[in-house]
Amino acid sequence: MEFDLNTVAKRLSDRGFLVDVCKTPEEAKKLILGYIGERSVGIAGSATVRDLGLYEALTDRGNTVYWHWKVEKPQVEETRIKAIAADVYLCSSNAITEDGRLVNIDGTGNRLAGMIYGPKTVILAVGRNKITKDYESAIARIKRDACGPNARRQHFQTPCSIDNVCRDCRPPVRMCNVTAITEYPSRRHEAFRIVLIDEDMGL
Repeated sequence: MEFDLNTVAKRLSDRGFLVDVCKTPEEAKKLILGYIGERSVGIAGSATVRDLGLYEALTDRGNTVYWHWKVEKPQVEETRIKAIAADVYLCSSNAITEDGRLVNIDGTGNRLAGMIYGPKTVILAVGRNKITKDYESAIARIKRDACGPNARRQHFQTPCSIDNVCRDCRPPVRMCNVTAITEYPSRRHEAFRIVLIDEDMGL
């Protein structure tokens, strides 16, 4: 199903999010870099952020960046904590409903912690493939399109890593431990920005 990004942007704006619609990833990357400026950045696990090349662009120009994907295993937890204490938190959203709610599922919870009670500025880069009709289709999309591929990326032996089908498993590396719906920015946020990209991006 195709959704009009400008309509979704209007509904997000009505909820208090600061929203831009970009036609290309290059446009989104330039916009996000401008919003960040010289501030420190924490990055959550995000294929969209990776594919936009934002980590390289930020480090090349001298920003302090904390991303646990870029450190050795002994530094992962410390880097996650530093990321949610940075000036800006950068990630994506697993899904956005047509009426403007963010739906996310985490295994560890650091991404949701950063989005909900981390930096006062949050920036999400979100491809058009993540827009869904409602909450139920958002959950279905996440479990079908995100959990399995993420499990495979981390070499986790979960049922969904085999065929992208959720079986409500119970292993220690379960992908679906924490689910959050963000209907409005919290009172803590000074700027909660969402950059919608008119291309399929991320998981």
